[in-house]
Amino acid sequence: MSLDDLVARLGRWSAGRGPLYLLLAARLRRLIDEGALPSGTLLPPDRRLAQALAVGRTTVVAAYETLRQEGRLVRRQGSGTRVAAPALALGEHGAAAALVPDAPRVKDAPRVKETSRVKETSNPLFLHLLEAPDDVILLSCAAPDRPPAELAETYRGLVLPHGDLGYHPAGIGSLRAAVAARYTARGVPTGPGQILVTTGAQQALSLLARLLLAPGDGVLVEAPTYPGALDLFREAAAVPLPVAVGPDGVDVAEAVRVMERHRPALAYVIGRFQNPTGAVLPPLAGRRLVEAANALGVPLVDDEVLADLAFDAEADTGHAPLASYGDVIGVGSLSKVVWGGLRIGWVRGPAPLIDRLARLKALHDLGSDVPSQLAAVRLLDGYGPLLAARLRAVRAGHDHLRAELARLLPSWSCAPTAGGQTLWVRLPHGDGVSFAQLALRHGVAVLPGATTDALGGSLRHLRLHFLAAPEVLTEAVRRLAAAWAEYAPELPAGRASLRGITV
Repeated sequence: MSLDDLVARLGRWSAGRGPLYLLLAARLRRLIDEGALPSGTLLPPDRRLAQALAVGRTTVVAAYETLRQEGRLVRRQGSGTRVAAPALALGEHGAAAALVPDAPRVKDAPRVKETSRVKETSNPLFLHLLEAPDDVILLSCAAPDRPPAELAETYRGLVLPHGDLGYHPAGIGSLRAAVAARYTARGVPTGPGQILVTTGAQQALSLLARLLLAPGDGVLVEAPTYPGALDLFREAAAVPLPVAVGPDGVDVAEAVRVMERHRPALAYVIGRFQNPTGAVLPPLAGRRLVEAANALGVPLVDDEVLADLAFDAEADTGHAPLASYGDVIGVGSLSKVVWGGLRIGWVRGPAPLIDRLARLKALHDLGSDVPSQLAAVRLLDGYGPLLAARLRAVRAGHDHLRAELARLLPSWSCAPTAGGQTLWVRLPHGDGVSFAQLALRHGVAVLPGATTDALGGSLRHLRLHFLAAPEVLTEAVRRLAAAWAEYAPELPAGRASLRGITV
């Protein structure tokens, strides 16, 4: 397991009460007992883990020593620190487990058999959602923090179909037709048979990865990109082929060269309001990308989840969907405009592909929730006012977050975006992974840029969303500023502005 993966899996380990070394030992113990750290796993050296967690080396040494006394770790000079075999753990046979409060006995926490383990996410974006609620402000997961009032109204008076089993692997007909009509209105003629309804866009990407990828296949991805997609491609044992993203989106010339050289099984891009940078691919560049992918026989997936979130709708009218230039598989959802709890997404593609995806979806869940699909039909019928209200909110959030960052963290740089829901922030020094650990101890969860970049870059970047209420964003930046002042204590007096906080 890489250092970054381990740090991500540790999650909000420092959010509890007590000495940091006991909190770290408790989270490592849980990972070991759950099988997330199998026996024989080599753990990072003390100094490297301490640096990544923004703690002193003695904290890591004490945590490792606590687990060594319990028999969960083996530490040998020259061989490093490894997870012990289960039989070595003292658990019920010794008193070492009692050194840490509430330490579970080995017999009470059976380890998962390694042969039965599946690949689990180490993405902090998802792992933060699995933590118990606490006082941490989540700027790591970009989604509306409350449903609009219209959603509850939409569910009132829904008439459920009679004489219907309720299983619709491809989606109910009325919703498929409504989504298809939206594509047609945007200049991409689409029939209901070209739409698959999914349980959110994440399932749409998951189904595409399962259908189109085999172990060892290449996947063209942007660098940086949406980390949830990278997780899915890695789960499929595919090989990422990263192409850098600039101010105008993915480097199309380099993307074409990668497709010509490697003939990837899939190309995944975010053409509008790229996640995390907010870049928009210009029309001519988009056309060239689509035509090249079509000519080379590379299936091109355009993630359109954020496509509707243009701050200035009138100025954005010249940007056509990538699917208007040729054969493109589109992925969308209602989660960013309506609410993440409404798990409605879709895939738009050729009818034969949609039929194959529907058969695969039937295997997994028999079809998405019917009441939610019926509600989605109503929401799409009155989509204009709903979208306008969301755009007013996200634009205000964008402006407010940038203003607060400029006020309290002037050394951080973040360009404005024309839409979407995140800012791509560059730190003046240090790295996003270790700072994110310190930020957690100040009560803010942020997404380090390294988790989004298959090129191994973006180390000094953070992704921050601006979807929370203004007062929450203000408090989040105040906490980040306090964390940054602690993160950079080595700067000489009189240069507080370089630490990003006004004294």
